[in-house]
Amino acid sequence: MNLEGKVALITGGSRGIGKAIAFKLAELGADIAINYSNNKERADKVVEEIKSMGRDAISIKGNVAKMEEAKDIVKKTKDKYDRIDILVNNAGITRDNLLMRMKEKEWDAVMDVNLKGTFNMSKSIIRSMLKQKNCSIINIASVVGISGNAGQCNYSASKAGIIGFTKSLAKEVAKKNVRVNAVAPGFIKTDMTDELPDKVKDEYINSIPLNRLGTPEDVANTVAFLASDLSEYLTGQVLTVDGGMAI
Repeated sequence: MNLEGKVALITGGSRGIGKAIAFKLAELGADIAINYSNNKERADKVVEEIKSMGRDAISIKGNVAKMEEAKDIVKKTKDKYDRIDILVNNAGITRDNLLMRMKEKEWDAVMDVNLKGTFNMSKSIIRSMLKQKNCSIINIASVVGISGNAGQCNYSASKAGIIGFTKSLAKEVAKKNVRVNAVAPGFIKTDMTDELPDKVKDEYINSIPLNRLGTPEDVANTVAFLASDLSEYLTGQVLTVDGGMAI
């Protein structure tokens, strides 16, 4: 896979899966724009590491849940690089709770960042991608958007919405050679999952045919494939990266 000369914009790219995606795409030759919402120091550290790999990178603060800020993220990336070939809609949050206890603000927060954020970023970039052609949008969904999960009605609904959004947008823009696909991770080892009790993690592992948690790099490798010309005949697809969890 070769992404030389490409520019990738990754939302939520300063930690976890987003960070792994940024490193992988840079390793393959792309210059990287990292969007973050709060922690500038962490985002700038990712930028420094990417530059040490011989690629260029910038960090851009912005809340993807707000349209004007999404537009600004796209504008600042284009001002720097004059193009965006790859958009990875990775920014996401959780506010887990049983539905009968879920507060309206917990529902709204998750839908605003996860689903509306994907809409805002895609809407802000799509005209320029249609003019440029040969571009790729990759949306990070989740296996719970396919199978559901107790205590995650808001998160599952937002990720299921991303899957429907992906398929619909793919049909709209395919004739201009803009591809839109989704990656649906399963149980991925991150800072958040590290805090779970060992008993809970063991239960999840026992439900996974490959008998291990996924890594951010597992997801990043799949994103890299979808960003590259090796997947040039794929659009509107949802690739599950879950070790067989959703079989």
